[in-house]
Amino acid sequence: MKTPSTAEIVARCQSLYEDLNFTAAREWKDAEPGRKVIGYMPVYVPREIIHAAGMLPLGILGGGDQLEVIHGDAYYQSYICRIPRSTIELGISGKLDFVDGMLFPSICDVIRNLSGMWKMLFPDVYAKYFDVPQTYEDEVGGAFYTNEMTEFRHDLEELSGRKITDAALNNSIDLYNRNRQIVRRLYAFRAEKPWQAPASEVYLVIRAGLVLPVEEHSELLTQYIAAAESEERPIRDNSRVILTGLFCEQPPLNLIKSLELSGCYVVDDDLMLVTRWLLDDVPIEGDPLHNLSQAFLHQSECTAAKYQPDLDEKGQFLVRAVRRTGAEGVIFASPSFCDPALLDRPMLQHVLDDAGIPYIAFKYAENSGQMQPLREQAGTFADSIKLWSAA
Repeated sequence: MKTPSTAEIVARCQSLYEDLNFTAAREWKDAEPGRKVIGYMPVYVPREIIHAAGMLPLGILGGGDQLEVIHGDAYYQSYICRIPRSTIELGISGKLDFVDGMLFPSICDVIRNLSGMWKMLFPDVYAKYFDVPQTYEDEVGGAFYTNEMTEFRHDLEELSGRKITDAALNNSIDLYNRNRQIVRRLYAFRAEKPWQAPASEVYLVIRAGLVLPVEEHSELLTQYIAAAESEERPIRDNSRVILTGLFCEQPPLNLIKSLELSGCYVVDDDLMLVTRWLLDDVPIEGDPLHNLSQAFLHQSECTAAKYQPDLDEKGQFLVRAVRRTGAEGVIFASPSFCDPALLDRPMLQHVLDDAGIPYIAFKYAENSGQMQPLREQAGTFADSIKLWSAA
């Protein structure tokens, strides 16, 4: 069987990205009687539990720049981010009418409010605000998070009409471990040779995992890495940057492409954080929920949406990422009105100042249309990095 090219793989992923009717997930559900789909908002949820229940975890990231928001604006103020309004629009317009449940992880007050809004608008659809611990002591935060997952497991058993065994959970953990391993391999490859795996392509390939079964997505990732390694692409004199602040509401694809056209190689980012939240393999022996809880407490990614008790450690993850990837600067790109990202940014910039790492910051919305100003800012930043490094 012929291995697909990067162009073929990316074209498929872009069609999944543009499909706001979620045809792939609908077809998966219709393929066998009794199948169910559980939608979830971004950042992180334990998708392993959904998979072990025989259900499809479906990532919902709002409507992007393709969806005109009409009804959603009636439910939220204009001074908050756009993702809740476009998500409401997806629901009211019937694009999510096949989803059997929705999860709203602990990201911010807006998403907490969205979970309540969803329950009022769609009372017959299972909806849960999935809380996370605010302390990282095993006997406190760990016990709380294990209880949250136990409750969720019970809810899915009620919804599916079947028990979710520890064996099924450990099997699902194993599959997601492999998926995260491949994602890490792709990120490492891009950091080493960003011209071979452009950020816009990597974004689409990873985002495909939000609508595909994990087994299929792992195969897709493997094919893309193989194709990207085998194809020769031109090397440009771009500046290597880290992109951060995009963990929830996603930027338009054109924003990522504009950064590349401006002279930036994106060598690390916090896009699609659900796919990389856990930094190491979760054990597949013993109590699976306890193991997932421990992984969240002690082996999870740093982000503004997660409480960090150690203030001395604040922002050091960015410094380490710069050193690890050979980045020359950091771009803070946050959605307008994103409280977690915008409140964190001054603290993170202070850490970068102390480390002598240059940075720039701007804001966007998921339906941003004017890319030229952002491209000019990023291009000026890339040029200044080259000037500083040559001085």
